[in-house]
Amino acid sequence: MELVIASSPLDSGICCWDLESGAEQLRYKSCNSSVHGLICVGGRFLASSQVRDKAASSGSILYWSWNKAQPEVKSFPELINPITSNSCGAFLIGGGSNGDIYYWEVASGRLLKKWHAHYRAVTCLVLSDDESLLVSGSEDGCVRVWNLVDVMSGNREGNSYLHNFSEHTLRVTDVKLGYGGGCGIIISSSEDRTCKVWSTSKGILLRTISFPSIIDAVALDPGEHVFYAGSRDGKIYIAALNAESSSSSSYGLHIIGALSGHSKSVACLALNLDGNLLVSGSVDGTVRIWDTRAQQIIRILMHSKGPVNNVIVVRRALLNPQTSVNAKASKRASLLPPPLHRQIDSEGDDVDLNHMIAPPQASCESRDALCCSYPLMMQQCNELKQEGSVVLKLDHQRSLQMTQEWKKLYEDLYQFCTNEVVDGDETRECKKCRRRQI
Repeated sequence: MELVIASSPLDSGICCWDLESGAEQLRYKSCNSSVHGLICVGGRFLASSQVRDKAASSGSILYWSWNKAQPEVKSFPELINPITSNSCGAFLIGGGSNGDIYYWEVASGRLLKKWHAHYRAVTCLVLSDDESLLVSGSEDGCVRVWNLVDVMSGNREGNSYLHNFSEHTLRVTDVKLGYGGGCGIIISSSEDRTCKVWSTSKGILLRTISFPSIIDAVALDPGEHVFYAGSRDGKIYIAALNAESSSSSSYGLHIIGALSGHSKSVACLALNLDGNLLVSGSVDGTVRIWDTRAQQIIRILMHSKGPVNNVIVVRRALLNPQTSVNAKASKRASLLPPPLHRQIDSEGDDVDLNHMIAPPQASCESRDALCCSYPLMMQQCNELKQEGSVVLKLDHQRSLQMTQEWKKLYEDLYQFCTNEVVDGDETRECKKCRRRQI
């Protein structure tokens, strides 16, 4: 099933609905999320960066498990705004208000890397489909592309970014990547009322589209024929990527249509996996689901209170606890990871880079501990050795006991066969003697 998950910058929690039926699944409490600050980590749990409390000296990132309404893990790193993670949920990346980017290992909470990415606050982060590139947008108007292998290994001297796009004149509000990794396209939106399309392979600007209002959210059609732009006038504009609209269009060049329904600005957009349903969240407190083919609203969902600033669509399998094969493994998988560290540990210098260029996992049902660094794997191996020592001793004793039993059975069988052979020989000799006497 596919779930729609929405959050608010006010302390109104996280709402979760079934995308197909609109039925509410669960409400998660105590959340006032930052913009681009709500993600599902590897399909296992929800994470959200929080709007900073004026009295607090640092930011916070909270974790919720699927079946509990209250946050179970609280981290207090630097002030983090946008967050993202790789597909299997092994690593979490956050953008700081000071322009730094943070790279954590989820299973251990260790901060593996921190680097200064922008002159002003980071506003959005997104990974490429092959998870080799990270794209960041900032309040300084720049969009930068980072090769994660180069960043983590320090192969590039000086500025380690792959591309720096600085054509936006105001704050970058959203960034989306197309398919193809380093050969795909990047779409960025800004408060300068434009969306720009970039070539990742060539590092050049391909197209600039001007809109009637500021664009705060972008969603890219899976076929990459069009993209949707949520604006502050309450409309969702549809812009063409492969064709040009006539100059007489009422909205502008390349804009082929608009979806109207929200009474206030559209703050976030998300498409389902097939691309036939568009989900929009607005400052008016509603989440609307649109049929992209008919360009009509098919469902309106109400958030508990306040504006909606994050919306994501998550595909999650229905699990039946009664059919679980291994209850102990299921319980272990449901445990949330520890809080994120604030500083880089001494072990953080030794990082295995193979996981960062590995292809995404096809299955999303069991992603616990699919990817981790070498030190964590060694730690887990030692724990398994300690836990399994008692079991191994018992198994060894059982094996010795079974060996003795089988040995005794073999000896009894051998004695029986020997006796049968001897008795048979004696019987035949007796018969021969009787024949001779006759």
